[in-house]
Amino acid sequence: MKNYLLYSICILFFSAPLIAQEDEENKEGKKINIQSDRTIKDEKRFPGATIMAKVDKQVYIEHEGIEIWCDQAVHYGADKFVRAFGNVKMEQGDTLTMTSAYAEYNGNTQFAYAREKVFMETPSNTLTTDTLFFDRLKQQAYYRSGGTVKDSTKTNTLTSKIGRYFMDAGKFSFNTNVKIVNPENTVDSDRLDYFKEDGHAYLYGPSTVKGKESTLYCERGFYDTKVKTGYAIKNARVDYDNRTVFGDSIFYNSAIQFASATNNIRVLDTANQSIITGHYAEVFKDKDSVFITKRALAATLQENDSLFIHSDTLRITGKPEKRILNGFYDVRLYKSNMSGKSDSINVDQTTGLTKMIGSPILWTQRNQMTGDTIKIISNKVTEKVDSLVVYQNAFLAQEDTLKLGFNQVKGQILYGLFKDNEIYQIDIDKNTETIFYQRESEGDLKLIGINKVLSSSIQLLLEDREIVDVYYYQNVDGILYPEEELPENARELSGFNWRGDEQILSKKDLFRGEKPPQLTKIKGLPLPVEEEDFFDEETIKRLEDNKGEGSRLLEQKLEDAELKETNEELDSIPSTQQQLLKEPSLIKEKDTITKKNAAIDLDLERNAKERDSITVTTIKKVKDSIK
Repeated sequence: MKNYLLYSICILFFSAPLIAQEDEENKEGKKINIQSDRTIKDEKRFPGATIMAKVDKQVYIEHEGIEIWCDQAVHYGADKFVRAFGNVKMEQGDTLTMTSAYAEYNGNTQFAYAREKVFMETPSNTLTTDTLFFDRLKQQAYYRSGGTVKDSTKTNTLTSKIGRYFMDAGKFSFNTNVKIVNPENTVDSDRLDYFKEDGHAYLYGPSTVKGKESTLYCERGFYDTKVKTGYAIKNARVDYDNRTVFGDSIFYNSAIQFASATNNIRVLDTANQSIITGHYAEVFKDKDSVFITKRALAATLQENDSLFIHSDTLRITGKPEKRILNGFYDVRLYKSNMSGKSDSINVDQTTGLTKMIGSPILWTQRNQMTGDTIKIISNKVTEKVDSLVVYQNAFLAQEDTLKLGFNQVKGQILYGLFKDNEIYQIDIDKNTETIFYQRESEGDLKLIGINKVLSSSIQLLLEDREIVDVYYYQNVDGILYPEEELPENARELSGFNWRGDEQILSKKDLFRGEKPPQLTKIKGLPLPVEEEDFFDEETIKRLEDNKGEGSRLLEQKLEDAELKETNEELDSIPSTQQQLLKEPSLIKEKDTITKKNAAIDLDLERNAKERDSITVTTIKKVKDSIK
């Protein structure tokens, strides 16, 4: 029993220093493990370092889950610092593989630095750059001198000046001259954040997405790369062949070439010199179709005069040379010399025919025309109005010059002829009836009498939109009544309905009596999360407090590159009309890193910059020096 107790005490006594030593090692981190075919010591030139070189197998370095292979290495064991040269390969489990001509790794800071032909590979992407910084504690990789990223399918190629990979979050953040090229489209942006797990991409700052048949522009946007849908806000627009859609918010589906826009919509058709406005629109590119509602208004330029059509809903279909416009529900139209209303309207550019259906009415100055259907025929070349036809129950009414009553003409069909967009002749056929207030042509325009006439047809001639001559044809039967002999109830033809108070006299009158629409609240997109700088104060202190001998990392400025502003300044970005015309170009910075085959330079009297700029000692010469 005494022997057993003594034995136990001895174990505890002699084990204590060993346990303390292991605790100290765990506290400071494990040592860097190295395997090498050839090992060299040169305390005079590399104090405290071990020089290693490949003979048959590459030098192998391991530290806490990171593995490095290279042709040659300089290892400072006390500092846990390694400089690797030639065909360097670095792996972190199955999450990251990196190759380069030169790299260094510090076990105390767990920070890696690589340069010259750097190639990093993750399960979903590859990165090519000249210089890369990798912080294992943060699990972030960073470049600031330009890089190219390709996805695993090699269909998407992204270039940017600045890039940052957040491994834990599965997030890539690219900034300044960002460009993505793939078979479907090309993206240019100031900043793009991409989350690899769900395939979501966020665009910040002036951005364009160019497809084969369309171009999207916005200053804040989102795109789901998996389902091919997204939306854009802030100066958002989509350009098609001859049509551009503007809106506060635009949703788009690139797979089916569909876009919808919300609030303050403008659809500009350059082929037909027309513009449509409203607060909700849908565009089907393959069908050449545009649907717009909520205060919908179409404006078309015709011979220096615009035709405005307003209705609850407008739909435009067809190729540029075969456009068809349909308006539904409470249609109102206005032109400087004509206005009208109807339940619906159809405008066919191919035939130059405008058809008004459902209680249609037209006004030309003091003339009011109504019927079951009204057709307006325009010249397809000049777009000037040639003629109009009122079918069934045609009725023409005009207020008397002194507003004593109304001149009226009714029949089955009315034909109107135009010259220089002005009506100059009206013919009415089949069972016509008229009432005219006949006045003297001069002086105080004294009323002569009220003329009521029946005939088979009638022709009216107008000057300056006023009736100046009336001709009756066949089966004429009429009486001129003195004013006092014709009672008030006999001064209106059957079906007379004067609607002068509804006449549209200006563009503003198109919306008369309508309440402003309640606009949809645009939720927008969240601003990007402001991450701490890659080289924040804590990181810089960590690197400077654990300097490695001859470290090229410390030759670099330990600061982040200047980013494009994407937060507070985003809302102050000027209008994008001119920016869209000026294509962003990728600025290629001069390569300041010499791409020469690196090995170990034993002449340490050269400074780090000079050592980087020369072709240093080859492996063969290292072998010779050992001999």
